[in-house]
Amino acid sequence: MAGMSDIAFFEAERSERLFADRLDTTSDERLALVLCKIAEHLHAIVRETRPTLKDWRAAIEFLTEVGHLCDDRRQEWVLVSDLLGMSTLIDALNSDRPANATPNTMRGPFYRPDVPVMNHGENICLDGAGTPVDVTIRLLDLDDRPVRGARVETWQANAQGYYENQQPDLQPEHNLRGHFVSDDAGSVSYRTIRPSGYEVPKDGPLGDLLGKLGAPLCRPAHIYFQVTADGFETLTTQIFDSEDPNLGKDPLFSVKPGLVGDFAATGAGSDAALKLDIDFRLNPHKQEHDA
Repeated sequence: MAGMSDIAFFEAERSERLFADRLDTTSDERLALVLCKIAEHLHAIVRETRPTLKDWRAAIEFLTEVGHLCDDRRQEWVLVSDLLGMSTLIDALNSDRPANATPNTMRGPFYRPDVPVMNHGENICLDGAGTPVDVTIRLLDLDDRPVRGARVETWQANAQGYYENQQPDLQPEHNLRGHFVSDDAGSVSYRTIRPSGYEVPKDGPLGDLLGKLGAPLCRPAHIYFQVTADGFETLTTQIFDSEDPNLGKDPLFSVKPGLVGDFAATGAGSDAALKLDIDFRLNPHKQEHDA
């Protein structure tokens, strides 16, 4: 029989160690390490904030409510990850690139992979609603050489802040979505409209909580892009409207240096439009060497 000296009694100041010690014989050391770190930080938060039993029950009820909003059409835990900045942090840690490469962002929930390839100069705004914008993109490597044959996919919200797959009965199929291949100069051009910003879903427990706390929930206007090319890492990113008042308050924390674009005025009268010129610098695939 074990003596009293062999028993690890609970101590509030080192409570997380009791849990960690019980995983000493695990066969999955990586999972055990992550779980122990989560426990370590949770215990530290509890010691620092000293929640009451009522506070802790409220926290569990909040987590339960988040779980109840998860189904085949909605994943509230992804929104929690997004609005707490965790999604962007994980993406940043997994897409570390040189300073002169265009930074990556999260792809978001509105991407569609089924948009057919289009000709340069085509208008991706199929209902004609909004201020016209002529977009010109240059695909470059890190030495500013053109990248030809790159596949460029783009998607965006309309002037009211809605994506086509949010309004299948109100917008044409594939409205404000494009799919192009860069030419020998590494260029792509097309016409669209100026997008609007929009609020992230706030009808769930986290949106309600952040709203009560006064946290910003409106995304600044942006256009999504995904670029794939042989020999380069896939780039998924966003270009933000420099004039949007919410530029510095993106609830998804995606605004980064190099991802802010100017919608410059061109023409006059019936020819009035805007133009957006973008340079994307692609990072080559990391070379793998034999050990």
